[in-house]
Amino acid sequence: MRLGVAVSGRGSNLRNLVDRGFEVVAVATNRPSCGGAEFARERGIPLGELAQKAFASAEDRDTAMRDFFKVHGVELVVDAGYDRIHTRPFLEAFSGRIVNVHPSLLPDFGGGMDAVEQALKAAAPVSGATVHVVTGELDAGPILVQEAVPVLAGDTLETLRARIHEAEYRILPEAIRLMEARLAKSPAVG
Repeated sequence: MRLGVAVSGRGSNLRNLVDRGFEVVAVATNRPSCGGAEFARERGIPLGELAQKAFASAEDRDTAMRDFFKVHGVELVVDAGYDRIHTRPFLEAFSGRIVNVHPSLLPDFGGGMDAVEQALKAAAPVSGATVHVVTGELDAGPILVQEAVPVLAGDTLETLRARIHEAEYRILPEAIRLMEARLAKSPAVG
């Protein structure tokens, strides 16, 4: 399956997918200087540099991302550390074909980029990682795969985040394979 990956950060989930042999045909970023964008450049993966300041609105940015991914034949979009909320043009174009990896056991600590911090502040005994289908409601789409990660005494933001990333590296490929099977059975989705 031809993947388009949206990134805003280090790109470790993008690297994991490429290293595992997934067909990443395009990468889009709102932060052209991020590690994920640099990785795409190094690997020769087509890169859409879509900084918000270059667009009049989020909808214009998402229309450009939609068109970029469509030109490259993207069949499934993976939000891997992408820190923007998709708007209608993008959601409609890839309906049922966008997955997001989130650093918590949704629905716990959903709704933003600071889930690991929230888990530590709440003294939660467990956190984890979730891959879900993206819908118009933030972090509320159908869950595909989750993995629990214990919060250990003495955990810092860095130590807990590192263990959650390890869980993400395991469950994101699994979720993509689930989506491949689903879409093969009903390709009209989206």
